[in-house]
Amino acid sequence: MSIHVFGIRHHGPGCARALRAALDELKPDILLIEGPPDAEHVLPLLTKEEMKPPVALLVYAADKPNQAVFFPFTHFSPEWQALTYGMQHNVPARFMDLPHAIHFARQRETDEENHSETPIEAEDEHKSTQSVAVPQEAEQLLQDDPLAMLSYAAGYEDHEGWWEQQIEQRLDTTGLFEGILEAMTELRSGRPPKNEEEALREAYMRQTIKAASKEGFQRIAVVCGAWHAPVLVDPEAHKGDTSLLKGLKKVKVEATWIPWTNSRLSYRSGYGAGIYSPGWYEHLWAFPGNATPHWMARAAHLLREQGMDASSASVIEAVRLAESLAALRDMPQPGLADAHEAILTVLCHGEQAPMNLIREKMEIGERMGTVPSDAPVVPLQRDLEMHQRRLRLKPSTEIVTLDLDLRKETDLGRSQLLHRLQLLHVPWGTPVHVSGKSGTFHEYWRLQWKVDFVIALIEANVWGNTIAEAAAAYAIDQARNTESLPTLTSLLNECILATLPRAVEQLLQELQKRAAVTADIHHLMRALPPLTTIVRYGDVRNTRADFILPIIQGLFERIVIGLPGACSSLDNDAAKQMIESINQAQSSVALLEIEALQEEWYATLKRIMEDEQIHGLVRGRCCRILLDQQILPEEELQRLTGLTLSPAVPATQAAFWIEGILQGSGLVMLHQDNLWRVLDGWVSMLTTDTFTQLLPILRRAFSGFASPERRAMGEKIKHLHTQTTQPTKSVTGQSSEASFDAANARLVLPTLAQILGVTFDDR
Repeated sequence: MSIHVFGIRHHGPGCARALRAALDELKPDILLIEGPPDAEHVLPLLTKEEMKPPVALLVYAADKPNQAVFFPFTHFSPEWQALTYGMQHNVPARFMDLPHAIHFARQRETDEENHSETPIEAEDEHKSTQSVAVPQEAEQLLQDDPLAMLSYAAGYEDHEGWWEQQIEQRLDTTGLFEGILEAMTELRSGRPPKNEEEALREAYMRQTIKAASKEGFQRIAVVCGAWHAPVLVDPEAHKGDTSLLKGLKKVKVEATWIPWTNSRLSYRSGYGAGIYSPGWYEHLWAFPGNATPHWMARAAHLLREQGMDASSASVIEAVRLAESLAALRDMPQPGLADAHEAILTVLCHGEQAPMNLIREKMEIGERMGTVPSDAPVVPLQRDLEMHQRRLRLKPSTEIVTLDLDLRKETDLGRSQLLHRLQLLHVPWGTPVHVSGKSGTFHEYWRLQWKVDFVIALIEANVWGNTIAEAAAAYAIDQARNTESLPTLTSLLNECILATLPRAVEQLLQELQKRAAVTADIHHLMRALPPLTTIVRYGDVRNTRADFILPIIQGLFERIVIGLPGACSSLDNDAAKQMIESINQAQSSVALLEIEALQEEWYATLKRIMEDEQIHGLVRGRCCRILLDQQILPEEELQRLTGLTLSPAVPATQAAFWIEGILQGSGLVMLHQDNLWRVLDGWVSMLTTDTFTQLLPILRRAFSGFASPERRAMGEKIKHLHTQTTQPTKSVTGQSSEASFDAANARLVLPTLAQILGVTFDDR
């Protein structure tokens, strides 16, 4: 019996090629591979034609799906090559790592001790291994990354470059695994496992090797991360593994295959491995020994697709430059760093923007794999796949924009599906506002599928076995457990858009209960916009507006009664919050276009506008709303402005009033000549200290206008000082010419001269 340990790097094309050659030579009768034994039952799916990497094994706790971990594979993953070798040669292949049924149980014990939530292992600590900063202490470096220790000793600052040159681009793999084993043995000499978790994992691996030996296998091939290789060569030399593993608790787990993407190969999950440039490694796998010319040609083709010049002569020059750089660095052939510099210099002419495209499309190479249709999935995921086929919505990692016409059956179905998924926290689609396009018959979405949506679907399956059932059940549960009226109305709006009649009926009942007892004016006003939006969708989604309007009217009556009192005694921050709520209520009233509601609302705003005890910001905003609606006559505006900006009013409150009235369209304000004259006169009367104090408020008041509008306002002020056709008026509204009496003024001049100590000359 012989044990052959192959220490590899996860996702390494050189390791994968060398491993395949070593297995062909060894012809093992069993393969033991670092991986989750919990997923062995889904390994036969590798033989299916639909299985196309990159893919990942997903292992998750059955009772808590967010406790999950991914094990990614691609063509150039050594584990993938080992598994496919076993399938092709009818050699049994087993995973030998510590089961995640134990991992998850240990995590829960730790979380209970720390009184914290269980982390999502699949999403946490996803870090790239692009480069490692060299710590001063070698021991610390060894703990952080043992490969970085070797690369640093070899004169490399970036261990990616060292591993790529020494391992992944190596053409002669003779003695490769022996060399890796020797190096790792030296690094681990006299050092115990890094932590208890690593000790348990390696003990379980040795136990698996011993079990295979007892079964009578003679040529045992062990494929593991290079760091573990030295402690697996002689399993019998390690005593105490049985006692170490005894009594470990387990939880029930599930496993399946899911599609994966190149970009996520850089994440550290499962066995904690990641690569910085999966597209480059895939290229090394496809073109061993001749990677540089093909890489440059691909780069030129990509740049030409974007309308940039990249001639054949430039490609040849880029290849020569990359080879020259490799020679200067005493390398047998160019690596990614050499190719990167050559492309930047020759094909991109030193511009970084095209290089970002090269990085995204080539070095990472976004691509999604596929898995067999009979791979284990939860019913909710199966229902989603059915809808995707029916509605012709294919998941893609590329960003796709949809313009949906809700009058068409297919587009309406797509909208309903995307809204239902949003309720279940699967944001496959994001609604997009398109400038210049409006109407209730159109929706615009930006779609991008992410592989970790599978976790959200597994979690959501507790609410139902179909997307519609799960979304409705989840919405009802959320409604019963929220006290916030705006949250409830937003949820109702989503249920209307998702066409969930059962949920809508339940939410309407909950809304009526909450509205009857809610006294918070802010909640009442902020609850209106979603409800008014629902009314506008009635024709397309067959929603009866007569169910919603009574609720809106009830909310509105309570708003107009309580709003004046709620606006009194507000500080600056509270005033800002109040006008935000008033703005939402105003947009709802304008959208409904119900005359009785509008009359009552604008009468309430007028009461607030005229109450001198209310904060100037709120009064100014109410004045502006009435002005925009052409309800405030010009004479009334002139009178109100004069009173508000009179010297009797504190300058700070006057400035806040100005800020409130200036909110909104700048074009409307440009036509209010009298308002500008009064504002100009008020600013002119301010002392230097007062003006300096109020300047931040005034600047903030004008900051919301676009640059062309601010320029037009500047011209407006300039013209005010040049106009002579109309006498200017003081802040009290009196004509300056009518109020100045030259004869009376001359009578006080002698007395004024005596006070000032000057000679009076009445000539």
